[in-house]
Amino acid sequence: MSASVIDGKAFAAEVRGKVAAHVARLKEQGITPGLAVVLVGEDPASQVYVRAKGKQTVEVGMASFEHKLDAGTSEADLLALIARLNADPAVHGILVQLPLPGHLDEDLVINAIDPAKDVDGFHISNVGLLATGQKAMVPCTPLGCLMMLRDHHGSLSGLNAVVIGRSNIVGKPMAQLLLRDSCTVTVAHSRTKDIEAVVRQADIVVAAVGRPQMVTGDWVKPGATVIDVGINRIDAPEKGEGKTRLVGDCDYDSCAEVAGAITPVPGGVGPMTIACLLANTLTACCRANGVEEPEGLTA
Repeated sequence: MSASVIDGKAFAAEVRGKVAAHVARLKEQGITPGLAVVLVGEDPASQVYVRAKGKQTVEVGMASFEHKLDAGTSEADLLALIARLNADPAVHGILVQLPLPGHLDEDLVINAIDPAKDVDGFHISNVGLLATGQKAMVPCTPLGCLMMLRDHHGSLSGLNAVVIGRSNIVGKPMAQLLLRDSCTVTVAHSRTKDIEAVVRQADIVVAAVGRPQMVTGDWVKPGATVIDVGINRIDAPEKGEGKTRLVGDCDYDSCAEVAGAITPVPGGVGPMTIACLLANTLTACCRANGVEEPEGLTA
């Protein structure tokens, strides 16, 4: 068996196209969705990510507001900026790029964002709403995974799903979303006994543990769908001295021999994260203005 490849790059382009079309219709009504991104410090990876977010925000017709602050910015100044963005009617989504410098309390900062503008879905109110099955802003990466799974399977009802990893950003919300779609869900983690046997029972495997190539083909049930959230950089001596390459939490080659479908790394889940950030901003704008939300872009 050779797995079909779930092309996250192509899927993300489709999502952005749907967002852009809906944004164009909103603009005809005098409404322009706006996304504000706050970057504190000069972390190189964060800078690249913020640039990509800003570029794609503009490409779909939204307003992009970037706030770049010095690494030494005080907590009071950051909270004051968030308060201004909360009160700004032109801003429908607020994202504070993580990680923050060590002197800033991430939980305090995240929970200062208006939950209705929390397009990362990290605010404690949105976490609680998701867990209780109510309308919430959903974290972007799990939302992207859910979209791809729905597209591939249609209905997820009754499927056995194993989520490897229990982070607040991916693992826990992913499990909640799969439960809402009537999967039978197991969350596996570093203390799970005989984890290979647990994963082998799954129709859907979502790997989000942050360990390169941890999941191998002998863990995977024949025909299962494997969603690899991991992004890990490892040495690649075949490319030359000091060279590296990106791999997921799954050993792609061995898993692809057994799985029915699999996301590659790179080019799988990653592109969906920013696409879903745009989708969340659009959803937040629609809710703020009391207009119809886009179909197929929410959980």
